[in-house]
Amino acid sequence: MPTPVFAPVGSQATVKAVSPEELRGIGISIVVANTYHLYLRPGIGVIKAMGGLHKFMAWDRALLTDSGGYQIFSLAQLRDISDQGVIFRSHIDGSQHLFTPEMAIQFQESLGADIIMALDECLSHTETFEAVEQAMKRTHKWAERCQQSQTRNDQALFAIVQGGLFPKLRRKSAAFLTSLGFFGYAIGGLSLGEPKVLTQAMVEETVALLPENKLRYLMGVGSPEDIVESVARGVDMFDSALPTSVARKGGFYTWQGRHNIRNSIYSQMEDPIDPDCDCYTCHNFSAAYLHHLFECQELLVYRLATIHNLSFINNLMNKIRDVIINGTFNTFRDSFLVNYQPTDEELRLAQKQKWLDARNRNQIDKSE
Repeated sequence: MPTPVFAPVGSQATVKAVSPEELRGIGISIVVANTYHLYLRPGIGVIKAMGGLHKFMAWDRALLTDSGGYQIFSLAQLRDISDQGVIFRSHIDGSQHLFTPEMAIQFQESLGADIIMALDECLSHTETFEAVEQAMKRTHKWAERCQQSQTRNDQALFAIVQGGLFPKLRRKSAAFLTSLGFFGYAIGGLSLGEPKVLTQAMVEETVALLPENKLRYLMGVGSPEDIVESVARGVDMFDSALPTSVARKGGFYTWQGRHNIRNSIYSQMEDPIDPDCDCYTCHNFSAAYLHHLFECQELLVYRLATIHNLSFINNLMNKIRDVIINGTFNTFRDSFLVNYQPTDEELRLAQKQKWLDARNRNQIDKSE
C-alpha cells in the first residue's frame, strides 16, 4: 500500500455502485469497512464462516475495519455510553446491542482485516471542553483495553487521537496514546461539520506530535483540497465516503473543482466531463450522455460517476506521491490550490448540517 493513500468507504463490505474488479482497475489499494454495520448485517459469524471479510467481499488488497466509534457520533440518539462500552439501539429494528473495547477487537479479529481500529468515543464539534475531555479520557482507557485484548499478531492496531477542537486536549491525547506504542495513529473527531480552518489547525496540532515512522491516518476527510493540505501537514492515510456520495448526486471532480453534471450546460456537450481524465467513464462517454442518464435516473450513471470520482482521487494520490519523491510537493500544492475551486464554505457547512439532521430523523424513524 503506497502512501499517502486514500481509502474508499465500503461500510457494508462494498463500495457503493462499483465492483472489486473496477476498484482494482482504478488502482485502489485499500478499502474501509465498518464493524458495527457488518455486526448487524449479515453478522460477524456469517462472515467468519465464509472465510473472512477479504474472501466474503472478493477483495484481495489491503482492508481496514473501523471499530464502531464513529457510530457513537452518527447514532448519538440511539445509544447509551458508559466506561464499560456502548449500548446501541439498532437503526434497523430497534434491538439493543452492547459494544465493548474487547468485543470490538474480537469482532475485527474475526473479520480478518489488515488494519483494525481501537474503539473510541467520537463527539460533535459543538460539545463543551468538559464533555470532550471526558470522552478523550474514556477513549484512552478503551485504547488500553483494546491493546490488551488483541490476540492476533497479523493485524495492525491503530489508536485514535481525540480532543475535539481543543489544542490542549489534542496534545494530551497524542502524548498518552503514542506512549502505548500502537502500530499507527488515527486522528478522529474532525470533519464533522466544523469550519475547515479549524479542521486543519487541529490536524497540524496533532500530526506534529505523532511519530514520523508510524502511519498517520486522518479519518473522514476526502475532499481534494483537504487531502492536499493535510498531506502538507504530514498525513499518510485518508478515508471518506464523500467522493462516492457526491458522485451519486451528480458531482464530478476535475482539476478545476467539482461540477454538477445535472446542470443544463452539459446536456449537449460532446466532450467527456473531464477531457484530461483517463478513466473508463471519460474515455468512453460524453458529458451529454451522463447528463441524460442522470435525468432518467438510470442506474448505470451511479457506477460511471463513481468510477470517475475514485479515479480522480486515485490520480491525485499518485501525483502527490510523485511530487513528494521528486521534491516538488510545495510547488504542486500551491498550483493545485490556485486552480482548484472548492465548494463554498458556507454552503458546505449548511449542506453538512442538513445531511446530519436528515440522517438522524431517518434513523429514529427506522428504529421505532
